[in-house]
Amino acid sequence: MVYTLVISISAIILMFLCILKFPILRIKNITIDTFFMPLLFAAILLLLLPGFDRNQFFQSLISSSDINPLKILILFISISFISIALDEAGFFRYIASIFIEKYRKSQYMLFFVLYALISIITVFTSNDIVILTFTPFILYFSKKGNINPIPYLVMEFTAANTWSMVLSIGNPTNIYLSTLFHLDFLGYFLKMILPSIFTSIFSISVLLLLFHKSLSKKIEVFDFEKAKIENKLVCILSLIHLVLTTILLAISNYIHFEMWIICLSFAASLLLFLFSYGLIAKKKRYIKSTLKRAPYSLIPFILSMYTIIMALNGYGIFNEIGNLFHNTKESIEPLLYLYSSTLSCNIVNNIPMTMMYSSILSGTSNMKLVYATIMGSNIGALLTPVGALAGIMWMRILKENGIKYTFIDFMKNGFIITFFLLISCGISLFIL
Repeated sequence: MVYTLVISISAIILMFLCILKFPILRIKNITIDTFFMPLLFAAILLLLLPGFDRNQFFQSLISSSDINPLKILILFISISFISIALDEAGFFRYIASIFIEKYRKSQYMLFFVLYALISIITVFTSNDIVILTFTPFILYFSKKGNINPIPYLVMEFTAANTWSMVLSIGNPTNIYLSTLFHLDFLGYFLKMILPSIFTSIFSISVLLLLFHKSLSKKIEVFDFEKAKIENKLVCILSLIHLVLTTILLAISNYIHFEMWIICLSFAASLLLFLFSYGLIAKKKRYIKSTLKRAPYSLIPFILSMYTIIMALNGYGIFNEIGNLFHNTKESIEPLLYLYSSTLSCNIVNNIPMTMMYSSILSGTSNMKLVYATIMGSNIGALLTPVGALAGIMWMRILKENGIKYTFIDFMKNGFIITFFLLISCGISLFIL
């Protein structure tokens, strides 16, 4: 047990050092994320320890069980692939540019409109896709209009990590817990829509209080080049795939198809189209760029964390924590899960936190505790940059574009925003 604890804790500490000091490794023209490397090394060590049940581990990877991490990975990477293909065709930038061109005379109007647009796109794609797409776009129009980009960047990040709660596909953490606890797609949505709306009202109010001085300044008149759909055929077919995927996910419980199969089928269909289109039209850029942007780092990250969680769970550590949590009053237990999961995101990152809490929640029949943990896994990303992979990625983009927004700056705004969102989520748990 001692060896397992030392290896696991050391791996998590090294993961954060990688995130903060050298997040990427460049080998010639290849860029590799480093955050998963300590975890992968730790997982290999744990697999070699005599006390680790290797048979159970490998059986879980080929089983039909809902806890199978491969299903979670397939689901998220598949839905990400479809969204990235749509983004590569220029769809999201085109939609955003329409609203920026129309409302560019007033910062307040632009702020509200972009918040709404980012929120809607997040619901049907994921927070990672939104951050990758909108951050460079915000930097572009802020420079053109000579306005402070920070309010828009913080708003984008807040909206993406608030509205990612609405659907079970909005975040890998949602996918993991909703799959494990058999929360069907439509049922999940009906439970989370009102809390998400309520929390978004709090978030936009706090953002306006934080940035009202900056937003009250006039925008300089600037020439804004409206984005175009780069490829209408790819755009239309990618959009059809995304819409059909969402519809089938909504009724998956009634047609008796697992969500990962639906997402994989449509991703494979779109992949086949992009490959054929590249050969026939001699335009291989779309398939190459879409495949290049897929979140492959999640594969070693989740599988390594799954190995570490299995090793720790073998000693009953999470059962003990679960018993401790369950000894609290029933009325405040959901709040305990909400607050502790939010804080835990910033100690071990939100995906490892979710995997740990899945073991703590094991056997519970109180779905409020599951929803509370899902809320914490999303808004926990707002407290520090290391709360979620989206934060790590976002801070990297800002640094590469010369935007001065430090870890401390993130925490100053993040503490205020997270504090009020915890209040709103806490209240919303009583209406679930």
